[in-house]
Amino acid sequence: MWVGPLPSIRVGCGYFPCLGKATPRIVTYNTPLYPCGVQPSPARSPASGLFVGLIITIVAVVAYSFYITLQISRLRQLQNDLADRNRKDSLQLLRIQNELNSLALAMRDMLDNDEPYPLTAWSAQFQRMRTDLDDALRQEQRLALADRTPEQRQYLQSFLSQFWDAADRTFALARDGKEAEARTQIRFSLLARQEALSTAVARLLVQNNESEEQAGERISEIYNHVQRQVYLFLTAILAAILLTSLYVIRSNRRLFAQVAALSEQRSDLAQKLISTQEATLRYISRELHDEFGQILTAMGSMLGRAGNHVPADSPLRPELLEIREIAQGTLEKVRSLSQALHPVMLEESGLERTLDWYLPVIEKQSGIKIIYEKSGTPFAMDGNSAIHIYRIVQEALNNAIRHSGAETVWVRLIFLPDTLELDIEDRGSGFATTQRRGIGLVAMRERAELLRGTIEFLQPKEGGTLVRLISPAEVSPKDKTSERYPLETDSHV
Repeated sequence: MWVGPLPSIRVGCGYFPCLGKATPRIVTYNTPLYPCGVQPSPARSPASGLFVGLIITIVAVVAYSFYITLQISRLRQLQNDLADRNRKDSLQLLRIQNELNSLALAMRDMLDNDEPYPLTAWSAQFQRMRTDLDDALRQEQRLALADRTPEQRQYLQSFLSQFWDAADRTFALARDGKEAEARTQIRFSLLARQEALSTAVARLLVQNNESEEQAGERISEIYNHVQRQVYLFLTAILAAILLTSLYVIRSNRRLFAQVAALSEQRSDLAQKLISTQEATLRYISRELHDEFGQILTAMGSMLGRAGNHVPADSPLRPELLEIREIAQGTLEKVRSLSQALHPVMLEESGLERTLDWYLPVIEKQSGIKIIYEKSGTPFAMDGNSAIHIYRIVQEALNNAIRHSGAETVWVRLIFLPDTLELDIEDRGSGFATTQRRGIGLVAMRERAELLRGTIEFLQPKEGGTLVRLISPAEVSPKDKTSERYPLETDSHV
């Protein structure tokens, strides 16, 4: 029996296994299997639109981040220029007010007749207070807000200068012994100027409080403006994300639809190829079995009759016997080859009897041990279903023999009430060490789909590979070739 990969012949635009040189003719079809050179229409890629959307989103985020940074910087500057500066200026005004209050207390003590000290004794205290007031006034002018008028800036300075001039005149009168006049000067001039200075400082404090409230309002406006801008930006970004997502969803749906259509076309084409291949092999197998078998059988009979007419002592008789043996051997090879291409037993005896014959043969040829187990109540399978299951067994055993390196293969045929389960298991290297997976696995999947069943390629815990096929018990396979592409038996190369 011949086992192994077959050479190929070309049929239409595809390639199918056949006998090569041993086949005198091939088959053609009235309708081509599929148009050659058909290219799918190019679809516009969504990458460009998504790239533009990404750039716009990035630019918007960068621009808005710059804007927010600028607003925060302005807010920080406003806080530094207004809030902090106003607070420090108020502290200096309070310092001036405290010094003025100290001056007022000192002048009241000077006017009190119960004090035993002369007025000149207060000169050192007044000088210290003058130094503190001058320093506080310089600090206040440095921290004063920029929106003050020049008159406001000079008001304290001029009033304070006038106060110290009057104080110098008062102490000059006291040093000249004119304490009565000096006290009069304190009562009617210095106290009045001190009250005017306190009033001016109080007005500046009120102005600072008003400025602080205005600064708070401006800061609140900036916060509200930034908050509104954030909401607007988030709304725009969410709208852009929504539009981009809708565009991506639409593009993905279109692409997935194209992929699904291409996958369906590929599956349809693969199933047509498989079905056409089986029809071709069935035709060639019958041609070999019927025509060549009959010719070789006739040759053997003719050689036998010719040998009977030749004298027993003639040297031609052994040659005729040898030729007859050659013809008989060729007949056996042709029948074996016909059986390998398409087992007639599948149609005559069914799948179970065919596997009973095939597995011992392949075990003997390959040297691998095959443990065949059957269970359940057998039921008849359709001829087309049986050939697909038989090819799956062939491909799985071929993979186990060539790639697994296992010494034993288990074949389990389980007949269930509604399904047929087929397991081909080995303890070899498995798929993990296989560097390249051929088209055989794809063909097995397509055959399982033709059976309207499922096939799994599993890795048991013990290692190796388990091919599991589950097929419905009663199924009419999707054999599209036999209906659409009938074989023409009178076409020749």
